[in-house]
Amino acid sequence: MKRHVLAGTIALIAATAALPAIQAVPAFAIDNIEPTNAPDLTSVRAKIAAGDYQGARDELRGLAEDTQQADVYNLLGFTLRKTGDYRTSLTYYTKALELEPDHKAAREYLGELYVETGDMAKANDQLARLTTLCPNGCEERDDLAKAIAQKTVRQTGN
Repeated sequence: MKRHVLAGTIALIAATAALPAIQAVPAFAIDNIEPTNAPDLTSVRAKIAAGDYQGARDELRGLAEDTQQADVYNLLGFTLRKTGDYRTSLTYYTKALELEPDHKAAREYLGELYVETGDMAKANDQLARLTTLCPNGCEERDDLAKAIAQKTVRQTGN
């Protein structure tokens, strides 16, 4: 009888000792989740969709002061390009790509900036990069290819 009580007591102590280790596993896993620094861009995207590029730009400038995030810089470049500020737009696309070199939307929009400013060689460089990033195709690659083709047709008159 004493042997069973002793064995039961040892098992209870072992289980109790193991309990914190078991409980720590989920907490450890949660701690390893990459924190996201991406701000909520819902309002900005709604303004862009509505054509309110200046409103989106103003909101993005505030966000850019608080965070260095590729999506923020990319959209800031986009809104600046849409308002005709090509030089500053280029700066923000470049910053987005410094933070995230494979950012497909930044590659597309930078290529479109080059199309709009007539630098077709650089636009085609961005298309080549998107072709590498999206070997099976993607919306960004298709949109840039379309913009390049339209500009080429306008230039050749065909």
